[in-house]
Amino acid sequence: MIRKLFLLSILIGSAGLLNAQYVMKQDSSILLNNMYIQIEVNESVNAIYNAEHDKVEKDFEWLKYRFPNHPLPYFLYGLNEWWKILPEPSAYEGGEKLIAYLDTAQYYAEKMEEADEDNLEATFFLAAIHGFKGRFYADNQSWTKAAFSARNALNYMEESKGNRNLSPEFLFGDALYNYYVEWVPENYPILKPVLRFFDDGDKKLGVEQLTKVAQNAFYTRTEAQYFLMRILALDEGELQKGLQLSEYLHETYPQNAYFHRFYARLLYTAGKIQDSERECLEIFQRLDSGAIGYGGTSGRYAGFFLGQIYERKGNIDEAKKYYERAMISSESINEEDAGYYLYSIYHLGLIAEKQGDTELAEFYYKKTKKKADRSQGVFKSARNKLREL
Repeated sequence: MIRKLFLLSILIGSAGLLNAQYVMKQDSSILLNNMYIQIEVNESVNAIYNAEHDKVEKDFEWLKYRFPNHPLPYFLYGLNEWWKILPEPSAYEGGEKLIAYLDTAQYYAEKMEEADEDNLEATFFLAAIHGFKGRFYADNQSWTKAAFSARNALNYMEESKGNRNLSPEFLFGDALYNYYVEWVPENYPILKPVLRFFDDGDKKLGVEQLTKVAQNAFYTRTEAQYFLMRILALDEGELQKGLQLSEYLHETYPQNAYFHRFYARLLYTAGKIQDSERECLEIFQRLDSGAIGYGGTSGRYAGFFLGQIYERKGNIDEAKKYYERAMISSESINEEDAGYYLYSIYHLGLIAEKQGDTELAEFYYKKTKKKADRSQGVFKSARNKLREL
């Protein structure tokens, strides 16, 4: 829940740099107004999303060399580190490089602000920097740091709210604000007092704006598609639309482990079992070959889906194999409170019981009961099974 608390401010903050690009186009003295730089940055950002991280680091060297005192190159290095982390957070627990790049970008953005307190470019960079810091700290349960960064991101976003425009680039921040400022209190009423000082939003308008950005923007297209995919599929009940976006993102960035497993997840949810099976098996092939971004998180998702698929087909040996892989993958990254982990163990118990191995079934049911929270349905199911045994 605490991660959700920071979601609103982090998403708003993350929009900062991207929103700034409309302002930049209006002033020839601002860096990204240069068309050549725009094209180069876009190409490199696409490489970030496709997990070509080493290539990106080389691409941005020229930008840092030409503009050593500007926040942009250091922020883009930070963005590259962020997309290294996002698919498999446990592999980058310290995040030292991410924070170092963001700290450097923040230093130069604050220098810009000191020289001109009305510098919108500096304001947007600072909102983005603090937003990414807040999200990283929240994901790593550094709650004090996360709260501080989230507050700063919101403050800078508040400063820039009066500079609205219909440009699809500039709509990105407004879209996220409109949606999440309403979504958070709807899903977490306890947080309503936190948001009472902010302007009202409009979820429907937010989705419309985000759709426009996803279709028409130059810089923010993929980020908008990423958020829109999650909102449509997970929050708005528009599974087919979310699935279409996830398919596009996976096909466009086939090496991105996050997009790959989200696509497999939505295929499974949509009942496209054969397609989901194919993608989950491919996820394990990439995981086993050491592909970038594929680790315990991908194994937890794909293992559970394949376990379910093969159990329903009656292929019990394969079902056991992949439930076990989901369990082991979860334990390898200390994700032992997640539903896919708990239900994988529970289903191993069910299979053992059906096969007449009462001792093994009891072991799995006890393990499920021990790992699950008492309020969870799987806890109660495991408890009932133990009573029956």
